[in-house]
Amino acid sequence: MAQKQQKLKTKRRVIILGGGFGGVKAALELAGNLNYKLTLISDQDNFRYYPTLYRAAMGGSKTISSFPLGDIFHDKDINLVNDSAVSIDRQNKTVKTASGKSHSYDLLVIALGVVTNFFNIKGLDKYAFGIKTLEEAQRLRDHLHQQLVEDSKPDVNYIIIGGGATGVELAGALPHYIRHIMKNHGLKRGAVNVELVESAPRLMPRMPRPYSLALARRLRRLGVSLHLGQTVQAQTAAELMVNGKPLDSHTVVWTAGVTCHPFLKQNSFALSEHGKALVDKYLQAEPGIYVLGDNADTPYSGMAQTALHDGAFVANQLVDLASGKAPKEYRAKKPIYITPVGGRWAAMLWGRTQIYGVGAWALRGIADLAGFHDLQPIVPASKRWIAMANHEESCALCFRKPN
Repeated sequence: MAQKQQKLKTKRRVIILGGGFGGVKAALELAGNLNYKLTLISDQDNFRYYPTLYRAAMGGSKTISSFPLGDIFHDKDINLVNDSAVSIDRQNKTVKTASGKSHSYDLLVIALGVVTNFFNIKGLDKYAFGIKTLEEAQRLRDHLHQQLVEDSKPDVNYIIIGGGATGVELAGALPHYIRHIMKNHGLKRGAVNVELVESAPRLMPRMPRPYSLALARRLRRLGVSLHLGQTVQAQTAAELMVNGKPLDSHTVVWTAGVTCHPFLKQNSFALSEHGKALVDKYLQAEPGIYVLGDNADTPYSGMAQTALHDGAFVANQLVDLASGKAPKEYRAKKPIYITPVGGRWAAMLWGRTQIYGVGAWALRGIADLAGFHDLQPIVPASKRWIAMANHEESCALCFRKPN
């Protein structure tokens, strides 16, 4: 009888802003709940699996880094809207989008992620490459091929700005990939100079010092030069200015800076000094408005694992709310950090345990399978995981030869 009454209730409208880890996880966990009518609004029609985008830039399969939201929700009762959220009318409980449409909500979940921040460094927005989208990864990959084929030799320097996880992972993979292209095109073997610039005195400065030092040793063994404690002042088409000295390069990749999505500031949310929304112990920024993942000022914000954890937490909060249960307080979950650097090597931090080498690399593979499975059933998730071994190139010559 209770279940029948539940079905007769008017469904409460839940709008989820953002098609990243947090938003997608919240939508999946709430899908099928009889109490809610779900709408997910995203400016992208695909989901980006950020941990593998650097691999897409280095000749990996696109299917491991981007897949349609329609595939994730193909059997779910969720209204997918491909549009950009612009503003909130709190009084009338509506979200206005860039197309001019208004969407009404009873409960709102904000999981918009971050945007690139060049910190007003002159020239970076015009000349630097990025790898935060599949399109950016493809542009970098095409540039690497074009430059090598046209000049018949490597660039003077390949420069990566940013010693965070993405920068370290890309720096570890780049020397091998450049040599792979050169070999395929019959170019004379020569020096490949990969430089990594980080303003902090060590790589991944928030990690324990032994972890940072192990990453630095590994990169140096791979031939990567490190410029630690140095800052970037400007970029032109042919050089990068670092600590007042020019580094010649036509290939500069920016991985150093992101900032919270401007939607929060533009809509007058209370923000922390980090520019992220202040939330209560239930991840609410305001009554009925939940903020999670990269947008919330919580411990470990900025990690994909945190966004997944937050998405599941908010979904459970809404399930309890519909059932009349008392809400649970949010507990941050410390992520497991695994940073691959080149072939068959990674660094791992799990609590106080640190593992380096092939064992950590194998565990990263398992973690990626689990990450895919967080978003899709085991069969399609396994297919994507298997595709991580695939090689994909726009260049016909390189496509025929394994990486």
